Amino acid sequence: MNTDFKIETLDIEGVKVITPFVREDRRGYFLKYYEKDVFEMLGIEGITAEDFESYSVKGVIRGLHFQTANPQIKIVHTVYGEINDVVVDLRKGSASFGRHLKVNLSAENHKVLYIPRGFAHGFEVLSDFAVMSYKCIGEYIKGADTGLIYNSPELGIAWETKHPIVSEKDKNLMSFETFRLKYEGL
Repeated sequence: MNTDFKIETLDIEGVKVITPFVREDRRGYFLKYYEKDVFEMLGIEGITAEDFESYSVKGVIRGLHFQTANPQIKIVHTVYGEINDVVVDLRKGSASFGRHLKVNLSAENHKVLYIPRGFAHGFEVLSDFAVMSYKCIGEYIKGADTGLIYNSPELGIAWETKHPIVSEKDKNLMSFETFRLKYEGL
């Protein structure tokens, strides 16, 4: 196993920040953000079902997205720019149910965020623009795709963006209280 990866356990069980193998010199850098053995050590043995990227301008808030059926594992990193990535624990019976974490991801710090099943996920763009890369483990189910509204008062997320750019879909997502009453957790 490559010992150049560093794995940081966060305050909510299961969420991890991975500092990948990276080598930089005057030409630029070479980065490997996935290695089978390292991810298996984290208990990730699934096959990636989706691999995509998003481009967003400063002030965009995306999310907080999740699936009500077959929740996906997400592995995200910033290819260009800087974001605050936010995850909310929606796991039924979890000691941290309803709590959130905010992690700064940037092209400069090369950090990778591992988000286990049962979390809502979103982010805000801090730089002029950001390109995000996502790997998802678990089948995407269109009818189960939903989320929490980013400014749900019960969550108390302190977004840095004061006047966010939010999609119509995301503006109409449910509050955490509605989720709790309707689903009781994932």
